[in-house]
Amino acid sequence: MYIAQEESFGPVMVISKFKNGDVDGVLRRANATEYGLASGVFTKDISKALYISEKLEAGTVFINTYNKTDVAAPFGGFKLSGFGKDLGKLLSPSFVSHLRVVIHEKTT
Repeated sequence: MYIAQEESFGPVMVISKFKNGDVDGVLRRANATEYGLASGVFTKDISKALYISEKLEAGTVFINTYNKTDVAAPFGGFKLSGFGKDLGKLLSPSFVSHLRVVIHEKTT
């Protein structure tokens, strides 16, 4: 699917179906792109969300939220979505890949 493989800038969200329990298949599809700026995971199972966030090839992984960010936090993408991280004092991007995970917890 073209829209799921390109880096679109705008109000675009791709929601795709997958077979129950096929998390590794979802990861293969999500990582089968040349880009990796950000991704989002929506689930009730926080353990599954953390597993997925470790395997996704994206600079930021949002869990149960999207685009809620701290402007002081380093950001940047993987693959063709960025060369290094901005706004942070990090090691050379040629040696280290940094992943940022943002989790939204419901409060009652």
